[in-house]
Amino acid sequence: MKLSILLPDLRGGGAERVNIDLAHEFMRRGHQVEFALMQAKGELLEETRAHFKVIDLNCPRARNLPRVLSRHIRDTRPDALLAAMWPLTTIAPVARKMSGHRCKVLVSEHNTLSVQYASWGRAHHLALRLSMAAGYRMADVRVGVSGGVAWDIAALAGMPSVSFEVIHNPVPPRPTPSLEDMQKANSLWAVPEGKRIVHVGSLKQQKNHPLLLRAFAQIADADARLMLVGTGQGEGALRIFAAELEIADRVIFAGFHPDPTPFYTSADLFVLSSVYEGFGNVIVEAMACGTPVVSTDCPSGPAEILENGRYGRLVPVNDPAALATAMQAALSESPDRAALQRRAADFSPAIAAQRYLDLLGMA
Repeated sequence: MKLSILLPDLRGGGAERVNIDLAHEFMRRGHQVEFALMQAKGELLEETRAHFKVIDLNCPRARNLPRVLSRHIRDTRPDALLAAMWPLTTIAPVARKMSGHRCKVLVSEHNTLSVQYASWGRAHHLALRLSMAAGYRMADVRVGVSGGVAWDIAALAGMPSVSFEVIHNPVPPRPTPSLEDMQKANSLWAVPEGKRIVHVGSLKQQKNHPLLLRAFAQIADADARLMLVGTGQGEGALRIFAAELEIADRVIFAGFHPDPTPFYTSADLFVLSSVYEGFGNVIVEAMACGTPVVSTDCPSGPAEILENGRYGRLVPVNDPAALATAMQAALSESPDRAALQRRAADFSPAIAAQRYLDLLGMA
């Protein structure tokens, strides 16, 4: 079967990585996979091109996508179209209808949209709800990557929650880092193991790095280090804020790394400080390396992954004192790394890919 995966681009985000991991599993099962991108750009583009056919729709504006995508569907005639992230999830079913080609359309949302777009104004909120109410009803399968996301998008679309499937994001086992990569990571830490705290993710408002910096500033230990693995527009402001908190010498801005495994592996603790999430792939990635986790109990995903605190500490959003306390407690304990890795295995790509194929009738 021929599967076409529709994305805005291939920047180094969670939804993009999820779809690449799924594509590998689909291909292992004998399916032909292509990526149809509004724009062929992003940190993960070359990696994807090495394994899959990548189509540049050359369509930077969403309003032009129905016409461009319908022509692509008509020309290539896929058996299934998998669209991720609004508004592509509402455009894809429309484009399928315009094309005249009958293929299955599966749409998946990877974030809590009501929170993500809360500040965009009433007009945008109305457009969001109307487009979802229409587009989702035209799709064959609707997926949320966590229970919270599925409930949220069902409410926005005015549809019953039973119309939405929950498929947790696939997170592949972490590769064993090479000795050279571990040496590079350890050189960046520049302190012995024991008090190394890592965060992996884009430096953007959703991830609430100021909260993490405030909490870290309450850990009055000269040997403690906080490493931020990722890039984003917020980096400059975060560097200034770290200096204001007088912790600039203990905060490491490591930049973007396609494979952050050496940083998870060399860290003593992973912390997620987000205001909201769709799932929280990085939590599973850290657990797969046996690294303990502290996370804000934000909507949606962390509590589902950590089973409400069984596999890691959960703290309220925007509470630096609670986050600092949880971080210090986690650093003082000996983690059950094997238990963390067993839990991470529950989110293997093989399990998620099989669920997708079952829903598409392609198992």
